[in-house]
Amino acid sequence: MVALLDMVIPFLLFNLGVFAGWFLHAYYVKGKFKEYELEAKAKANIIKNEAQKILQESKDKLKEAELEAKQLQILTKDKEQNIERQLRVLNEKEERLNSLIKSNKERLSELTSKLSKVASMTKDEAKEELLKCHKAELEADLAKISRKRIKQARDETEKLANYMLAQSVARYAGEFAGERLINTITLPSDEHKGRIIGKEGRNIKSLEQLLGVDIIIDETPGVILVSNFNLYRRAIATEVIKRLVEDGRIHPGKIEEMHEKVQKEFEQKIYEEGEKVVIDLGLYPMHEELMKLLGRLKYRASYGQNVLLHSLEVARLSKSLAAEMGGDEKLALRAGLLHDIGKALTQDFDGNHVDLGAEICRKYNEHPTVINAIYAHHEHSEPDSIESAAVCAADVLSAARPGARREVLESFTKRVKELENIALSYNGVMQAYAINAGREIRVFIDASEVSDDEATLLTHNIAKDIEKKLQYPGTIKVNAIRQTRVVEYAK
Repeated sequence: MVALLDMVIPFLLFNLGVFAGWFLHAYYVKGKFKEYELEAKAKANIIKNEAQKILQESKDKLKEAELEAKQLQILTKDKEQNIERQLRVLNEKEERLNSLIKSNKERLSELTSKLSKVASMTKDEAKEELLKCHKAELEADLAKISRKRIKQARDETEKLANYMLAQSVARYAGEFAGERLINTITLPSDEHKGRIIGKEGRNIKSLEQLLGVDIIIDETPGVILVSNFNLYRRAIATEVIKRLVEDGRIHPGKIEEMHEKVQKEFEQKIYEEGEKVVIDLGLYPMHEELMKLLGRLKYRASYGQNVLLHSLEVARLSKSLAAEMGGDEKLALRAGLLHDIGKALTQDFDGNHVDLGAEICRKYNEHPTVINAIYAHHEHSEPDSIESAAVCAADVLSAARPGARREVLESFTKRVKELENIALSYNGVMQAYAINAGREIRVFIDASEVSDDEATLLTHNIAKDIEKKLQYPGTIKVNAIRQTRVVEYAK
């Protein structure tokens, strides 16, 4: 029993101790738990308060965020619209840029193909080709500049032009010389009229046939008249008759001999006349053929105005005008002198004096400005320089002076020239001369080509052709002459 108690009591004590320990521990833990609970509640309150604060702040920030979002939405919408506009502008620019790139590629390709030819071009050809490429751009730029200055130029041009014309005309006072259709030859006595007529009129017939003029012998004492519209032909005829009268021997053989001699002298004389003009104006050197033609202009009239004197007048006026406008005075002088050079050729060649003059000057390497002035003074082309413009103005000034020209005389000379040309257009006609103030055409027929019967028909055809092509008062006599001449020499 005691042993049992000894075993139970320690066990009970142990359990009691464990219980007491557990109880104490539980009490202690409970106290700590309360302490922890209070602390946790305090922290929970703090956390709750902070959470509420944070929640409130979050709500405030959310409202701010919503407000900012709305503002951002508005801004974004505006930006999107701006971006869309910018995109449209950029697209348009891109399209234009692509178009320009394409255009430039095409032009580059064109330029490349053209420039590939430059190696075989001269400097002037290459320059001309380059100018063609930029012509449109240059014209546009020039148009812009021109529009700004047109008004000012219009205001000043008339005043300046009047001043220059007045200055040029004042500096040059040219003489006026009108050409007539008749030369008068004074004879030592009326006896010489009979010698000129000759037995049965053979001398006067030979003179008129060979010289191509109309010799008028009337009752006026001591004079005879030589009539023809061609000044050169009339001058030669006048000189031949004067020398025959001085010599005293007048017969067909002597007439032919004297005519040949005078013709040669006149050819030399016209060259010397032209050379003198060129030297006096300081335009030497000049091709001798051009100087011959200048000398021949002395025996050429246009509207009754001597062409050489007119050319000299135009040359000096052109020089003065070019000086006023700042051009090349010497080039203007040369262009003015040669502007009507073609008129020395119109009586011998078909065509107008402008084309004939330009062709002969081009043949003898005259300056391009001279050739342009020839074309421009009759508006066949535009003046391309100050000097050409000066020639055009000077030509008008010279022709427009009161009394300088006579329209009736010019129309008459054209008609008689056409009369001769109609007859010369037929085969077998050697020479044709309009005489008696255009009321008669004297036609010389080659006897080796045309028979007597054929000559009658030829004369009839010429008369009918004149009726169709010309307008004239009264009648025109067609006088056809067919001669057979045989020459033999006794040795």
